[in-house]
Amino acid sequence: MKDLRLKSKSLMELLETSFQRNWDRPAYSDYGTDTSYTYGDAYKNMMRLHAIFASLGIEPGDKIALCDKNSSRWAISMMAILTYGAVGVPILPDFSVEQIKNIYQHSESKLMISGPRLGEEFPDGMDITNFSLNNGLHVPSLEEFNHLRASKVKFFREFPDDLAIISYTSGSTGRSKGVMLPYRSIWSNALFVDERLKIPTHSDVMPLLPMSHMLGFAFEYMFGTCIGAHIHFLTKIPSPKIVLAAFAEVKPIMLVCVPLVIEKIVTSKVFPMLRTPKMKRMLAIPGVRNVIFAQVRKKLLKAFGGNIQGAVIGGAAMSREVEEFLHKIKFPYTIGYGMTECGPLICYEDFKLFQKGSCGRSIERMEVRIDSHDPENKEGEILARGTNVMLGYYKNQEETDAAIDPSGWLHTGDLGTMDKHGNVYIRGRKKSMLLGASGQNIYPEEIEDIILTHTSFDECVVVQRDDRLVALVYMSDATMRDKAFTKELLESKLDHYRKRTNELLPRFAALSAFELRDTEFEKTPKRSIRRYLYK
Repeated sequence: MKDLRLKSKSLMELLETSFQRNWDRPAYSDYGTDTSYTYGDAYKNMMRLHAIFASLGIEPGDKIALCDKNSSRWAISMMAILTYGAVGVPILPDFSVEQIKNIYQHSESKLMISGPRLGEEFPDGMDITNFSLNNGLHVPSLEEFNHLRASKVKFFREFPDDLAIISYTSGSTGRSKGVMLPYRSIWSNALFVDERLKIPTHSDVMPLLPMSHMLGFAFEYMFGTCIGAHIHFLTKIPSPKIVLAAFAEVKPIMLVCVPLVIEKIVTSKVFPMLRTPKMKRMLAIPGVRNVIFAQVRKKLLKAFGGNIQGAVIGGAAMSREVEEFLHKIKFPYTIGYGMTECGPLICYEDFKLFQKGSCGRSIERMEVRIDSHDPENKEGEILARGTNVMLGYYKNQEETDAAIDPSGWLHTGDLGTMDKHGNVYIRGRKKSMLLGASGQNIYPEEIEDIILTHTSFDECVVVQRDDRLVALVYMSDATMRDKAFTKELLESKLDHYRKRTNELLPRFAALSAFELRDTEFEKTPKRSIRRYLYK
């Protein structure tokens, strides 16, 4: 099956082969419940959905929206949409009802498949919990498809540039846009995982990211289905406690997550243990330190089930302190780089070759360059070109032309440098870059990283007011209890934190004030702060 996967140029051929060969194997399960589907069960449900689509007059190329939390039925619904030849419009369930309605209307979707929460908002939609139409119209029973067998599996045949997905960005820097991803992008991203990670067929996979997030979609859902993996959906919010318990039971083959998941586990479970007076004395002894780090690495891998081949981290920058620690203990992690517009991957590197602080090198079928006369020393915008790049933004030619130039280069909006080996180092967002009084480029993300590394704040955003830089900071009630802080005590220490931070910054980036917030910052569903809201 391995060779067959690598030779195929069609995503639908990959999926057909997997459903045929893994008919009786488990495909999708909801962790902690009795809900589970074999590949054969999933296929029969998909064909039932195909029949419903046809009865509603939906044709290949029409859009179908899908909005719900991760679940087996979400997986079956999306697979049914794509294999029918319709265009999937995955919508993050964390969006407000108004946002969801706007996306549904803007995408011109013909059907909304969602959970009961949105049933009243979409009376002509489909209830994902039982694949029934909310308006009560007759739908074929599942029994009518029980005669289907593996030899009958046949899917829609796509062309590489056919539109497969419209993914609406989470909008951390502005309004959401509908990213049009063709089949070639979905295929290329799934194939990349096979080429680089060498995941065995029939592995166990447990997604932590929403499946409407393109990193989880490509790495675990689409690739996992292509290799006949058993995908276990964690239907609860992935808190550290829930994640560690589920991973200990399922023992998945890989960990794909945003930095926040790793950061929470390391800061809450590992750092307190290493910061006791006795442990600090032991870590000061080089030989003993290496032994301790090896044991910590072993325990951390065991905490994630003991079976993961490595951690793939993306979606945001990681805390410098946590990354330094993971590097010291030789934890097998890679911080990849990508964006929805590339479905999502642009850069990656195997953890054995990964350079700390970078986000890897351009991946297969993609090329990257820095728009700078001296890319090693002078940052410039990161440009990407290749198979993964989107078709454009749906019904927005102006934004499309601004993002993709006539030579096919996607202008990412990120600033970075590139070393002589091709490793890319992100400096910040082009849109969030600030200009100092004497024309210096100031990257608020770098200042924020220093603040979070050297203080106890949970979140911060650096803003510019005239020529002054101000750090907006937030500390949760839990952190305040842990640090024995009161609000009054914390406010009295703000100027101390400002001075301490400025000692670590160039003079042109010095902060004029710390400003304490009572509530956490508003975030996108992937937990990125919506920076544009704060001034």
